Amino acid sequence: MAPLQVYYSGLLFTPQSSLIRGGYLRNIPWVTMKPKVADVWSSLIQTLEGHTGTVESAAFSPDGKFVTSASWDNTVRLWDTSTGKQCGVLEGHTDWVNSAVFSPDGKLVASASRDKTIRLWDTSARKQCAVLEGHTKEVNSAVFSPDGKLVASASDDKTVRFWDTSTRKQCGVLEGHTRGVRSAVFSPDGKLVASASNDNTLRLWDTSRGKQSRVLRGHTKEVNSTVFSPDGKLVASASQDKTVRFWDTSTGTQCGVLEGHTGHVKSAVFSPDGKLVASASWDQTVRLWNTSTGKQCGVLDAHIRFVNSAVFSPDGKLVASASWDETVRLWDTSTVKQCAGLEGHTRIVYSTVFSPDGKLVASASNDNTVRLWHASTGKQCAVLEGHTRGVRSALFSPDGRLVASASQDKTVRLWDTSTGKQCGVLEGHTSDVNSALFSPDGKLVASASQDKTVRLWDTSTGKQCGVLEGHTSDVNLAVFSPDGNLVASASCDQTVRLWNTSTGKQCGVLEGHTDWVNSTVFSPDGKLVASASWDKTVRLWDTTKKTTIEIIETHDTTKIMKFSIDGTHLHTSRGILQLKPSLHSGGNRELAHTLTHFTDQWITYNMKKLLWLPVDYRPSCSAVNDTTNLFAIGSTSGRVIFISIDFTALPAAYSQPSVNVAVTTGRGFLGLVDG
Repeated sequence: MAPLQVYYSGLLFTPQSSLIRGGYLRNIPWVTMKPKVADVWSSLIQTLEGHTGTVESAAFSPDGKFVTSASWDNTVRLWDTSTGKQCGVLEGHTDWVNSAVFSPDGKLVASASRDKTIRLWDTSARKQCAVLEGHTKEVNSAVFSPDGKLVASASDDKTVRFWDTSTRKQCGVLEGHTRGVRSAVFSPDGKLVASASNDNTLRLWDTSRGKQSRVLRGHTKEVNSTVFSPDGKLVASASQDKTVRFWDTSTGTQCGVLEGHTGHVKSAVFSPDGKLVASASWDQTVRLWNTSTGKQCGVLDAHIRFVNSAVFSPDGKLVASASWDETVRLWDTSTVKQCAGLEGHTRIVYSTVFSPDGKLVASASNDNTVRLWHASTGKQCAVLEGHTRGVRSALFSPDGRLVASASQDKTVRLWDTSTGKQCGVLEGHTSDVNSALFSPDGKLVASASQDKTVRLWDTSTGKQCGVLEGHTSDVNLAVFSPDGNLVASASCDQTVRLWNTSTGKQCGVLEGHTDWVNSTVFSPDGKLVASASWDKTVRLWDTTKKTTIEIIETHDTTKIMKFSIDGTHLHTSRGILQLKPSLHSGGNRELAHTLTHFTDQWITYNMKKLLWLPVDYRPSCSAVNDTTNLFAIGSTSGRVIFISIDFTALPAAYSQPSVNVAVTTGRGFLGLVDG
């Protein structure tokens, strides 16, 4: 990242109370609307990025200088805790890696994988030095004994197995669980092993005899992990019943229940002095608990997806957490506090869209709500509540007076934008509704559903007036032609279908894509349909002849498409496609502008990096007002932020005759505008 971009982004996303922000924000006058940010710094001190899949676990080295992480991208990675830099990628597993831990001397890492193996790695050489085979199903965890001579592994084959680290041979099998074993851990003195299972129990085993000594019952759902306290007197267990429980190892009795998480608790771990427990949950938080009182004493809240594990550093000053958001985060336990929450959704935002006059933005979220925002100020002005499950999309009527929202609760709902009141519930679909769009005159709504149908609704009465049947799989999107006479629907059955809105009859099947079709749109004159697919192509179709007239390779999945007003460009989530003067010549073509894929996510200008978006502000969806150059960005964290840019005031280095602006991700563009 160039120093200039670090400077710009650092100023924009530094907390409101920061002296640096207050003193120097004026140095980027070309950002005319600044994003809302937190008031103060949180306890988060590092975000370690590099994995390309869910991170299942993180663990510190014995000296605290390194972290190892295990991911569903089939790799184990090593990180320097002082710099946050990746310093090793351990490759060899052929499937997801579920856990990775250091040996007591730090010379080895043991990793457990879905490929049914445990692998040992030399940390200095960054090379694999052993493959431990014997489990017949996925291995969920592996851990060293306190003296480093053994590895214990837990598997979905219902067993815990012991392995000799010097001979690399299996030397014991613990059998007794009736379902898969999620984790196994040695007591501090090495005399016991505790195992946690999907059979809702924990079991304690005598390592010298290989015999079960106790069964700990109390959890009402699967137990995901277990750990001993530093003195070995307690075992803590984390469960899908949303609790952490304490058990007395000498008697096997339950002696405490920690309640507060709102999702599955995936792991729990004691601090080195035993005074705290850190628990990681699918409610996207890590929580700290006082072990003597059982009271919650801190919430680490910055991950934007499920948190799978948390672990203390050897000195207890840090916590490392691993998440589905593909990051490991490091937290300072001495400054734990919860920052004042930013106004917005509480879960991932699926769509953002501007009203026809550009004055409002509607956002749809998995928190079951639609929210309306003033585009001029970025302030929330209404919360539209009524859906009972996640809302997949929201769209304004052509006159801006209504919003139609499509939900996983199988309904489409209509809302009055002036009052925020619900004014219609369109019921009839038998499965999740993926999208809902108004006809050009606003008299109809077309909804696309996982029940394989498109349904037409009269907006004045709320009555269903047509069911368009023919697709053989989920329908992702349905759009009207400019004259309202046709509907085009995009489906997971790899087709786009055309329908006559007056008769409800199918009048064309556009076949050629080799994977799900996720988006489709008519050209301004209605003569063309563009479709985008998971097969990494955009196809242009003649709506009269029902034939493909151009295939455009995009090298990535395109999720958003819109024709320019004159029909000469196709704005996509991969960039701007300049269409041929004559589209009847056929042939394949690359993007008009081949775009660099960045590791981080950016707003770019003239294909140059302009603003880097920190992890918590990165887009799950976005919309751009072409007139005002205002970006509305919805994130996986639930935030909706607004950034407006005066492109005429940018530094000279960004000036070029041809202007393209986009919000980018490591996998392409999420929103754009032709300037």
